[in-house]
Amino acid sequence: MYKLMILFRRSGDTLNLEERWSREFVPLADNMPGLKRIALSRIKERPDGLVDLHMVHELYFDDLDSLRRAMASPEGQAAGRALMAFASGRVSLYFAEHREDDWPLRSHTASEGN
Repeated sequence: MYKLMILFRRSGDTLNLEERWSREFVPLADNMPGLKRIALSRIKERPDGLVDLHMVHELYFDDLDSLRRAMASPEGQAAGRALMAFASGRVSLYFAEHREDDWPLRSHTASEGN
C-alpha cells in the first residue's frame, strides 16, 4: 500500500488553515480515484517541546501507480490547486510505502519473573 502524506507546518492562523482545508481541499481529495482510506493526525507535541507541524493528512492507495494516477486525475489536479491556493509554503507532500502489522500482546508477568 502507498500513501500520500500531506504535512502542514504550524502557523499563526491554524483555524483559517483548517477551515479552508476542510471546505476547499477535503471534498476534492475525497473523490480522487482509487482512494482506499484516509487518516488525519493533529500534532500536539514533541519530546523536546518544539512543535513545527500542525497536521498530517494521509490518503491511502493500493500501490504507487494508483497514487500517481489519482494525482494526475481531474479530481487530483483540482485538489492540488485548492491545496496550493491556501497552503503553499506551509505544506509538504510525500509518497510513502505503508505497511501495518498487528503485534501480539505480550504478557508482562512472564518477563517480570512471576
